[in-house]
Amino acid sequence: MIERITADNILLALILRRNFNKKGGNFVTAQENPLQLGIFKYNTGEIIRPHNHRRINRHIKTTQEILYIVRGKVKVDLFFKNKRIVSKILKEGDTILLANGGHGFKFLSDTEILEVKQGPYIDKGTDKRYLKIR
Repeated sequence: MIERITADNILLALILRRNFNKKGGNFVTAQENPLQLGIFKYNTGEIIRPHNHRRINRHIKTTQEILYIVRGKVKVDLFFKNKRIVSKILKEGDTILLANGGHGFKFLSDTEILEVKQGPYIDKGTDKRYLKIR
């Protein structure tokens, strides 16, 4: 299952639940999204031919994150224009793409998360802006 969370027609987050079960290659983000998220299911014996990716200059204006919940349970609050839009519970095996807006987390159990985002990493004082919530 895929959940798309939007505000003012802007994608805030995309949640890929662990029970997503569609065969083949499935990109769940739009082609123009700066961080692509896909899930692929292959049968035994299938092959992806050896390859590498060409260098392409890209201009990225925003930082997006993908979080995969390895274990545990977390409540994610999503914000737009400093107003909480929705809260979602993520469990082991769920994945979320944080695309736009703000976000905060409350860990409901001991949790381990795998995070992927564009680099290079910039120190927290430069990279993050804390929201004044209304």
